[in-house]
Amino acid sequence: MDEEYDVIVLGTGLKECILSGLLSVDGLKVLHMDRNDYYGGESTSLNLNQLWKRFKGDDSPPAELGASRDYNVDMIPKACLFMMANGALVRVLIHTKVTKYLNFKAVDGSFVYNKGKVHKVPATDVEALKSPLMGLFEKRRARKFFIYVQDYDDNDPKSHEGLDLTKVPAKDVLSKKYGLDDHTIDFIGHALALYRDDKYLDQPALDFIKKVKLYAESLARFAGGSPYIYPLYGLGELPQGFARLSAVYGGTYMLNKPECKVEFADGKVCGVTSEGETAKCKKVVCDPSYLPDKVTKVGKVARAICIMSHPIPNTNDAHSTQVILPQKQLGRKSDMYLFCCSYSHNVAPKGKYIAFVTTEAETDNPEQELKPGIDLLGPVDQIFFDAYDRYEPTNNCAEDNCFISTSYDATTHFETTVQDVIDMYSKITGKALDLSVDLNDASAASNEE
Repeated sequence: MDEEYDVIVLGTGLKECILSGLLSVDGLKVLHMDRNDYYGGESTSLNLNQLWKRFKGDDSPPAELGASRDYNVDMIPKACLFMMANGALVRVLIHTKVTKYLNFKAVDGSFVYNKGKVHKVPATDVEALKSPLMGLFEKRRARKFFIYVQDYDDNDPKSHEGLDLTKVPAKDVLSKKYGLDDHTIDFIGHALALYRDDKYLDQPALDFIKKVKLYAESLARFAGGSPYIYPLYGLGELPQGFARLSAVYGGTYMLNKPECKVEFADGKVCGVTSEGETAKCKKVVCDPSYLPDKVTKVGKVARAICIMSHPIPNTNDAHSTQVILPQKQLGRKSDMYLFCCSYSHNVAPKGKYIAFVTTEAETDNPEQELKPGIDLLGPVDQIFFDAYDRYEPTNNCAEDNCFISTSYDATTHFETTVQDVIDMYSKITGKALDLSVDLNDASAASNEE
């Protein structure tokens, strides 16, 4: 261990493993350490015995739930993570060729909670005309908006229809240009563009239009019921995939390394000490738990993990699905996210479903806060409640060379997670991550089952 490295990465959570892989591919000498004796940190997946022990205190779950080994329950402090089929994580997977270590399968459905009911999210002009979310005249207005989004091209001024999206706010495009009502704006902004609040309405519309376009293009890429794909055997496979990538490119891994202490000299990181040995380095990448004096608490994520014997009602019996409950529909400040997966993704025994309900905690009673999402599930066999604090770094990484990831938020998609990785990569290397890839490789990779 008494060597010098370009970067030492602490923690084998998803963000840390992606960065370890990317930096190793770039030719940097990387040492990756974790205080745990397993990969994944909070991003790991647990079998039923491990899940029971974590939440119930023993490892003897009821026999009727099935074999423990058939469960792969994600422990990331979110409900579950999705990835847009055309989105940032898929681009990272293709860029690094991690797709050869993993298999993916499309998620069956994408739904939104509106006026007390669950509806399929319409993302195209054709779907808009069929959607029960809107009345006849609103459907026609929504159809025109979706046609505008589908036709929009940065390099074709005709497709802009006289709008400068770098200046015109999103609310003007939605309400003034197309006359859409608040309920329609609500599901487009939160269930398609995946915004977590309504600040985007007052910001230039370009980013919003591109997010809606991304959703529609991802939906079309796999010709399924949703724009999302999800790894077989759960998200715990992802950190391990990037760990393998790092190892292939010379990265060194050390698990079960207690008390990883970051060392400093003249205010800059100079190494990490564990078990009396110090590895020297120029930079440290870690999750908030390794440098608690350089982060601040910014919130708390509340979640429920539910084991069921049926799919979520009113989702066309989908074996895997996401439901977004926009904040306005619940009278909250934060959206709520609901994800269900099952034996079709090899995360539960045949006939069993795992549902996750997640939101940003706004009170000291998260179980009550999660009730609107849990009420949509129908009967549950078992339910586990959990809550995690969220942290953000407060240090100046340019001064101390410590690059700390933010805690995972409550969203059930990968876009915010990967954006943090991309931002950290740029700060660590001083260059932008090139994600210009052939997305047809994603289609091939996802279909290998």
